[in-house]
Amino acid sequence: MSKILSIGQAVPAHKHQQQDIMHFMQQVYAGSEEDNRKLRFLYHHSGIETRHSVVPDYSKSILEWKFYPHSENLEPFPSLEMRMNWYQKFAAPLSVDAIRECLGTQFSPGQITHLITVSCTGMSAPGLDLQVLELMDLPKDIFRTSVNFMGCYAAIHALKIADAICRSDRQAKVVLVATELCTLHFQKDATADQIVSSMLFSDGSAAALIVGDEHPGSGLQLRNFYSEVMPRGKKDMAWELSSTGFLMTLSSYVPNLIEEDFRALTEKALTKAGLKQGNIGSWCIHPGGKKILDAISKCLNLGIDDLKESYEVLRQHGNMSSATILFVLKKIVEKKRMTAPVFGAAFGPGLTMETFVVAPV
Repeated sequence: MSKILSIGQAVPAHKHQQQDIMHFMQQVYAGSEEDNRKLRFLYHHSGIETRHSVVPDYSKSILEWKFYPHSENLEPFPSLEMRMNWYQKFAAPLSVDAIRECLGTQFSPGQITHLITVSCTGMSAPGLDLQVLELMDLPKDIFRTSVNFMGCYAAIHALKIADAICRSDRQAKVVLVATELCTLHFQKDATADQIVSSMLFSDGSAAALIVGDEHPGSGLQLRNFYSEVMPRGKKDMAWELSSTGFLMTLSSYVPNLIEEDFRALTEKALTKAGLKQGNIGSWCIHPGGKKILDAISKCLNLGIDDLKESYEVLRQHGNMSSATILFVLKKIVEKKRMTAPVFGAAFGPGLTMETFVVAPV
């Protein structure tokens, strides 16, 4: 078996108040007073206070914008090429910051044997993995692989890969880094999907160090993984490329779908792990949005504190796609709630639901 020894995280320098982002969106969408009232209602009930972004514009005056043109209609609208240029500039340094915090003083970059990069907000070849290798002067013969375009659950998929590596190689020291720059993909069309996306998503990076059980030191043992796809929800959560960036579909039905199916999924996952709900000490749930957390709390009959860390990450950071679940897990560890197994879950395009169970060792 394998265990997570440490988790590190990093966010961009620009910290935006949710209220300021709302004013930016009202300016761009240029809707009626009724539209603005609806937007204010959504933002005030989002459960988010602050979000980070590599783009400073969201809380700046129009003359201070760096990413968008100095025009209220945002024309000429940033192209996919421009967005990928910004991704290339900022994603790798942010990843390195998260990895360095993860390694701390216990490990040096030269000790890393495997590198897994995770992202759905930027792609190129050579890509993020080679950029990180160069910036950190990692061994040139390091094992590299990438998990691309899988969405918010991708870090759990990467944990599966890290676990498999450590089970087959007792000397492995695997670093997983999930880095997302979601705010590069803002779309100005005031559709329901784009309004929800612009209200929720943000930028961040999280890294985890995974080793075999034989390695000294305490950590979180990776006990079990379980996933399911709900095909009837495949049109309600999707992520596609366009000439003006990546387009997110996130329908209002997603919380309802999760509420209907999550209890059955959880029971299957716990049964596979030889556990029952009462055995779980902490719940590490991806905060895809406040309604999603509320739906899970309702369907599992969880108390007000059971999803506390998920709500806190949502409030402080918004939805950072794949990086978010590791932010929640790190917060649970820091609060020393690690006396019993932790159940984790995240959701993404498909509609895919991925789960894991970890326990303190």
